[in-house]
Amino acid sequence: MSSSSSSFPAVLTCKAAVAWGPGQPLVIEEVEVSPPQPMEIRVKVVSTSLCRSDLSAWETQAIFPRIFGHEASGVVESVGPGVTEFSEGDHVLTLFTGECKTCRHCTSGKSNMCQVLGLERKGVMHSDQKTRFSIKGKPIYHYCAVSSFSEYTVVHSGCAVKVSLAVPLEKICLLSCGVAAGLGAAWNVADISEGSTVVIYGLGTVGLSVAQGAKVRGASKIIGVDINPEKSEIAKTFGITHFVNPKECSESIQQVINRITDGGADYAFECIGDTGMITTALQSCCQGWGLTVTLGVPKVNPELTAHYGILLSGRTLRGSLFGGWKPKSDLPSLVDMYTKKEIQIDEYITHNISFEDINQAFTLMKEGKCLRCVIHLPA
Repeated sequence: MSSSSSSFPAVLTCKAAVAWGPGQPLVIEEVEVSPPQPMEIRVKVVSTSLCRSDLSAWETQAIFPRIFGHEASGVVESVGPGVTEFSEGDHVLTLFTGECKTCRHCTSGKSNMCQVLGLERKGVMHSDQKTRFSIKGKPIYHYCAVSSFSEYTVVHSGCAVKVSLAVPLEKICLLSCGVAAGLGAAWNVADISEGSTVVIYGLGTVGLSVAQGAKVRGASKIIGVDINPEKSEIAKTFGITHFVNPKECSESIQQVINRITDGGADYAFECIGDTGMITTALQSCCQGWGLTVTLGVPKVNPELTAHYGILLSGRTLRGSLFGGWKPKSDLPSLVDMYTKKEIQIDEYITHNISFEDINQAFTLMKEGKCLRCVIHLPA
């Protein structure tokens, strides 16, 4: 990394894993990173993990060249004008959806859908619709206004949260998205009750975090549904009591769930990103009060169709973004739970990978051979 010796933040040069086109291997490039603008911070990324939404966007979206990555931890390198809550040297988690704390949603007490710093889809910064990355003067686009597959990145101060210097950054980076999303879906969105029955479709990191949340709440049956038989053993670590592989069933999966739960689960979670599975999840929860929560991000066919009778019978469908957590306000409590050993995080990390081998993480996830790969950037 190189930069000016000025006392004010200057453009610096560092390495980043750049995606030049859909599905193309990432290339380690020298990129220029602009100084933080008003209310922004520049972060030296320490650890970042690959989330399935990174993979899906890399395979299907049209905005390139781009630096992916949004589940990350790091150290504040510099702060822009107006920033008072962060200082150089602070440890932070990045946030793919921010919290301004002043908009209608942030002050409602009902939503985490910030109107100012919500999910960014154009590959630019919220504040000025420009990028902070470039190569030879040409812009390199962001992902979710984070772009953590880089030694340094710039984020809005509302898209980062300070954490204790004592917590391991290489572990808690998972709270930036997947683990927090699953726990929150179980606790905040569904509000799982003790003794209830739960079915989870898709046992990746998010689905298994839902399982952990259900276990903590005292669910009596936690059924995991996945076509990968290798998930059956690790799923038990997070609370799954019954594992069902649809490929091994002679009847429909909803019939299997209805039989195990005596008429349908109290709660169903769709964690695959398949809109067709939402109907299946609805059909596998009970009439009258059954609640289905959808967390997955579909790569194709985003439209949802379901027979009205499913809802007329009293079932409810809810969506969940980041588990309903207000990111800046609520994430510190999850970090605290981790330090007290009240929640599991380490067990989701199946691989530790060097930055130069980042493409290996994509391969492992595509082949279904990992939960979370933590990518370690150079010190």
